[in-house]
Amino acid sequence: MSSTETPASGRTLSAVLREICDWPHDHITVGEIVDLFGRRAFGALLFAFAIPNLLPLPPGSTTILGMPLVLLSPQVLIGINAPWLPRKLDDRRLRRSDLRKGLPRVIKVVEGIEKVSRARWGFMFGAVGDRMIGLVCTLLALALILPIPLGNLVPAIAVGLLGLGLFQRDGALVLFGHAVAAVGLGLIGLGGSAFLMALRSLWMTYGL
Repeated sequence: MSSTETPASGRTLSAVLREICDWPHDHITVGEIVDLFGRRAFGALLFAFAIPNLLPLPPGSTTILGMPLVLLSPQVLIGINAPWLPRKLDDRRLRRSDLRKGLPRVIKVVEGIEKVSRARWGFMFGAVGDRMIGLVCTLLALALILPIPLGNLVPAIAVGLLGLGLFQRDGALVLFGHAVAAVGLGLIGLGGSAFLMALRSLWMTYGL
């Protein structure tokens, strides 16, 4: 997988995010976002589809925005060269006004990271490292589409860090992303266990 490639135009990640924010139309499709980043820029796409899950979007938006991650992450895992999305998802429209609510703040954060981020710790990448990123992002993406109140926050941050680290070839960012992912998946696991225990308690108490 050629995950070292940047968008076709060679622009920085923050520059492409700014173009999304300044999109000339009222809506932008998922496919248009993919095209802006370039068809081989897996890291940028993982980041792009993770960050909107942190924004104050209408109910159900996280499920829509999580689906590209569910499709893209396994492609990183198995080493596919070019991102692929089904046409129905490719044509899904997002309101520019919704994205503008929080994207400018995200751009400022990315610009700050770009000032200090650099290619380092190459051992975090390669055949094994890239696939590990794909595996972790797949698990996180599945968590993102679940209807868990506030359950999308930590997984979205983790996918964003892993995607940005992959795009920048910054092993330190990737390592940090793995750490955040471990915390997020652990919290979801604990929450799921607590929910099952509560159901069992209700069953034992009321014979449901």
